[in-house]
Amino acid sequence: MPLHIVRNDITKMKVDAIVNAANPSLLGGGGVDGAIHAAAGPKLLQECRTLGGCEIGDAKITGACRLPCKYVIHAVGPIWQGGHFHEKELLESCYRTSLELAKTQECESIAFPLISSGIYGYPKDQALKVAMDVIRDFLFVNEMQVYLVIFDKAAYQISEKIFAEIEEYIGDNYVDAHTDYRCESMRMQMSMPPLLRYDVCESKCLMPEEDLEHKLMHIDESFSEMLLRKIDEKGMTDAECYKKANIDRKLFSKIRSNPQYKPSKPTSIAFAIALELSLEETEDMLRKAGFALSNSNKFDIIIEYFINRGNYNIYEINEALFAFDQSLLGA
Repeated sequence: MPLHIVRNDITKMKVDAIVNAANPSLLGGGGVDGAIHAAAGPKLLQECRTLGGCEIGDAKITGACRLPCKYVIHAVGPIWQGGHFHEKELLESCYRTSLELAKTQECESIAFPLISSGIYGYPKDQALKVAMDVIRDFLFVNEMQVYLVIFDKAAYQISEKIFAEIEEYIGDNYVDAHTDYRCESMRMQMSMPPLLRYDVCESKCLMPEEDLEHKLMHIDESFSEMLLRKIDEKGMTDAECYKKANIDRKLFSKIRSNPQYKPSKPTSIAFAIALELSLEETEDMLRKAGFALSNSNKFDIIIEYFINRGNYNIYEINEALFAFDQSLLGA
């Protein structure tokens, strides 16, 4: 099952478990910790008192009291000290231990905040990378809906270098979406000699019956057929493909069983990314689903940016899409 990045209040997430960015005492604090205790009510603190605290890098589980979930997993992240005191390993352990606890409780869904990125001072872009890497590795061998919950834009940050590069790429390639292409086409036609202009217009309007019959007899392969062919050509298993695409197994089954299935544009691109297709192959796959890439669409330009650089990490692509307020791939 896929990873979602969402902007929400974690105390309102209707999942099996939410993760609390706790302190070692587990007795409440500020930020996410305080918000979760306030929403859960005093019984959560009572249960936490019985746990005897928690080591940094570890996690413990309680009931959820008044929260709309089943469990709260209290993970104690490291305080940032320049990166020289095993902060990365401790933060990785927080995510890994929380996921294993959720798995032990047979949770089908879990929501994380960006642990240690608040008052503990862990650089947000590095904290994000740790979270995404650990969650990605877990999902490659496990089935679970995982949410990374961002309360506001200030709590989320990708690498400044990547953000600046994408921003520059968008600036170099973006065409105003409000350009009226029909008017532009008409201006081009009106600049042609009259006879040629008539031929161009007529060629778009008229199609001999025999040409239509010929086309109907030679319909190209569908999106589903191309997808399955490409999976075989790449020597991938179905599971490897849909997991790399950040796609739910049930959705993949629908696509596989229905040759005429029409996926959404983000789903189509997600599979192209999973298969590591070139830009030309990606555009071909999109056409099978009835879509195209456009320089008047920032989402499309960001996809093009990553493909042109040979970066097919769907989690990094989704980080960038989220930073630019675009739809995410797969999930």
